[in-house]
Amino acid sequence: MTSRSDSVRLRDRFTRGRLTLAGTALVLAVGGWFVARYVDMDAIVATAAAADPTLLGVALVAYALSWPLRGRRYGDVLAAMGTRLRTGFLTAAVFASQTANLIVPARAGDGVRAYLLKRRRDVPYPTGVASLAIERAFDLVAIAALGAFALGALASGDRSVDTTGGATPLVAAAGLAAVAVALGVATVAVARSDRRVGPALRARAAATRLARPVGAAVRVGAAVRVVAAQPRRLATVFGWSLLIWGIDVATAVLVLAALLGGFDGGVIALPVVLAVCTLAVSAGNLAKVLPLSQGGVGLYEAAFTGLIVGTTAIPVETALAAAVLDHALKNAVTLAGGAAAAVSLNVSPTRSVDEAPPNAGATDEHAESADF
Repeated sequence: MTSRSDSVRLRDRFTRGRLTLAGTALVLAVGGWFVARYVDMDAIVATAAAADPTLLGVALVAYALSWPLRGRRYGDVLAAMGTRLRTGFLTAAVFASQTANLIVPARAGDGVRAYLLKRRRDVPYPTGVASLAIERAFDLVAIAALGAFALGALASGDRSVDTTGGATPLVAAAGLAAVAVALGVATVAVARSDRRVGPALRARAAATRLARPVGAAVRVGAAVRVVAAQPRRLATVFGWSLLIWGIDVATAVLVLAALLGGFDGGVIALPVVLAVCTLAVSAGNLAKVLPLSQGGVGLYEAAFTGLIVGTTAIPVETALAAAVLDHALKNAVTLAGGAAAAVSLNVSPTRSVDEAPPNAGATDEHAESADF
């Protein structure tokens, strides 16, 4: 009895939000120590200050244009689940949820989007949460696919740069990409099969600590099955995902070019820049999957910088400046769009987190897993 009360007390004390904030502080502390010890801060500031403002402006516009595409893709996901909504509203909802993920710990933005769909369009919470799971799955596979393509291009293309020093980050990126693609393919394969694995998995995990994560995985599989059963919709959503993340990569390329003095700066060839930036953005975003810091701060910069330095002759100061500017620019667009969305929807992302029910992520087992 005492041990159970102690475990409850520990869970109350070490909530996901508090752990995320602690992880953010730890990541920033370690990163700050590394930068102060091994990197020339003056060089980073000078490099960032000398960036081409025109290219940075183009990068800002390019990234901003990707958000309506996110709304359109989310509309296709919901349409596959029998819910049709306008792209404008969905873009605002995506903005609001992503902004909440940046400012509220423990990815609370997921609850914001489900709340907005329920409150403004009467979409059931299970549908909202399941559609988010589908979107995340396509994001993960698209990022990994782009990274794997870039890795292959870098390995077989023009070896005008020395990549021998980048063995560790390349192997790590390749491993992450392979795992993500394998999980995505396996999920779709199971979803498209006639076998119903959900009930069996639930039964095996019912009396264990894995009951909740297994139940969540089954609900995700059931949601993916809805889209996987429609090949045309599956291809459309995946195509939108590749385009969205392609723009994300283009933004990073423009930021790096702004620091290098343009595309003809002569440091490395443009095809290599494209391949390396694709790999760096993929590794950075895959690193953000780990819930170790708020908004992936520090994790994205570390992965991005490691890939750039490990595969090119670009100095670490320039690579780190590019990583910081790229992440800051994207977060700035997200926050600005989230603020505009909050005004247009007359809602506060943090208030929506508080108002969303604690079981917003839960789904009716029969409704969500009957076909999985």
